[in-house]
Amino acid sequence: MQKRKRKTTVIVLDLAILIVISVGLIFPPGRKSPKTYRDQTGEVLDGSISEKVFTEINGAQQGMYLKGKDLSNPVLLLLSGGPGIPDYFLTKEIDTGLEDTFTVCYWDYRGTGLSYTSKCKSEDCTTQQFVQDALVVTDYLRKRFGQEKIYLLGHSFGTYIGILTAQAAPEKYVAYIAMSQIADQPNSELMAYKTMKAEYATQGNQKMVRKLDAYQTDVPDTAWLRGWFVAPERDTAMHELGGGTMADMQSVITGIFFPTLRCTDYTQAERINIWRGKSFVQKTQVAYDRMKFVAEDSVPILKIPIYFLAGKQDLTCCYAMQKEYYDKIEAPLKGFYTFESSAHSPMFEQPGLAIRILRQDVMNGTDALADEK
Repeated sequence: MQKRKRKTTVIVLDLAILIVISVGLIFPPGRKSPKTYRDQTGEVLDGSISEKVFTEINGAQQGMYLKGKDLSNPVLLLLSGGPGIPDYFLTKEIDTGLEDTFTVCYWDYRGTGLSYTSKCKSEDCTTQQFVQDALVVTDYLRKRFGQEKIYLLGHSFGTYIGILTAQAAPEKYVAYIAMSQIADQPNSELMAYKTMKAEYATQGNQKMVRKLDAYQTDVPDTAWLRGWFVAPERDTAMHELGGGTMADMQSVITGIFFPTLRCTDYTQAERINIWRGKSFVQKTQVAYDRMKFVAEDSVPILKIPIYFLAGKQDLTCCYAMQKEYYDKIEAPLKGFYTFESSAHSPMFEQPGLAIRILRQDVMNGTDALADEK
């Protein structure tokens, strides 16, 4: 009897150790500050910056990462997608080359990521507030790094805030870069819905066809989008068919959820807050506004150079809608770049091409590499 108890105790301890090790591998301890850049001798790279910063922005404490290998480089403010999923974690998985080229600010919007707290109020999360916050962050960067103008890059939801921010204060920006521009989201969603349904029908996957049939799209307004945007079938279909976050990303669980939990530049509490923030902000006005956004109506003209990075396989912001808007918008200089092998995240799917465009065209104020003029 005693021997059996000891054996049971050993098994329980072994299981406990296994669980602790597994949790540690999936959800490793985080750090308060990101790793510094170091040279070949192990010394901190002279003139580099690698900081996690918290500052008050329009009455709310908000967080950002400042990353770059050379402070003499131009400054780039990156507005992430979602809303609520920071792009920063992807830079730990994929080397984009951004931090070799720019001093990059990865800012987390109020109510998301580093900027999430349980005190966040949904009524504060409006389009106007997000744009005003972006302008304050811009001024913070201009003052801190002594640059009169900076670059502005938006990704997905970030293009919604980004293009409105660039419109509000063009004098503060050298150029606006749109990665997967939200152009006509109601029509984009309808196009994606029909495309995915037709593809599943071709495959003979009647189960998914029936699931998609449950969403009524033939309504006179955009009310259907509220349910569709958060539908698990939407994410599943887009990723299964190669038109989601990345063309080769089969699942948001393995492609986004687990990688965010492994990103040790966030503390464990901050990683949990990424998902708390995503859940929170998806129910706020700014999230609903982006569903209905038609860029041509709101921003027909932009007074600074604009560059579109568009994934040919994108179903989240359909490629055709991006191109149609690009053809119509007026700007002093335009460049449209097709990423044939990409879906919704060209910079992370084809980083070599993206950084070449940024270095050769965007930073030189040309559009020599553009495939559409």
